[in-house]
Amino acid sequence: MNIQNQYIRNLITKGDRIRGRALDQYRDIVIEKNPIKNAEGSALVKIGKTEVMVGVKLDIGEPFADTPDEGILIAGAEFSPIASPEFELGPPGENAIELARVVDRGIRESKCIDMKKLCIKKGEKVWMVNIDIQPLSHDGNLIDAAGIAAIVALMNARLPKLEDDKVVYGEKTDTTLPVNDIPIPVTVAKINGKLFVDPDLEEEDSIDARLTITTKSNGNVCALQKGRTGSFSFEEIEEAIKISVRKGKEIREIVKSLKT
Repeated sequence: MNIQNQYIRNLITKGDRIRGRALDQYRDIVIEKNPIKNAEGSALVKIGKTEVMVGVKLDIGEPFADTPDEGILIAGAEFSPIASPEFELGPPGENAIELARVVDRGIRESKCIDMKKLCIKKGEKVWMVNIDIQPLSHDGNLIDAAGIAAIVALMNARLPKLEDDKVVYGEKTDTTLPVNDIPIPVTVAKINGKLFVDPDLEEEDSIDARLTITTKSNGNVCALQKGRTGSFSFEEIEEAIKISVRKGKEIREIVKSLKT
């Protein structure tokens, strides 16, 4: 552990942070909807200096055998050197796979999309919803930025035109995806028993553990993902959930204001 890491840990232990934020304070959140015009839906989310772009593409495919009358949801993430010198070109690594899975789980388990409404012909044709996550600048807390960008992109997506059951790309309809909730991920980090939200990159390098909690509009938890080698006590998990419900509500209000 270097001097900077120890300094950050000492500050957090005292209830302070390196850039003066409160333990439960996010950096400034800026959201831009539909910056990618050729995607069915897209969003750019900035949390401080962290930037994540998400694009939603829709296609027609065969449903899974066990859900013949439901659409398909697929999330993927690509880490490019443009976002961080630590990222390398090539197949998705462990961190990219985790990011995509956490975003996917939050959306899927919240049931925010009525997948049955994405059925075109039972057992034969359904809409496939592809969520592509692309970090543009990595300064910590990619999970929250990606999760927020994903739900904004989904909320603002429009189904493309269909002719003879084939997608006419470039021609969107006025039909939106059947999104009925706004799941919001909140990542709670831990250092020496202190819990805090939205760790920046330097803080991430110093933490013992993190817990990403995705909540629905009614405050119910729909997904959890723990990271790093440290642990959380039952009491700490309860406190982290309370924090995630409170901060999730605040972020959800920002997202609601963008809905078209």
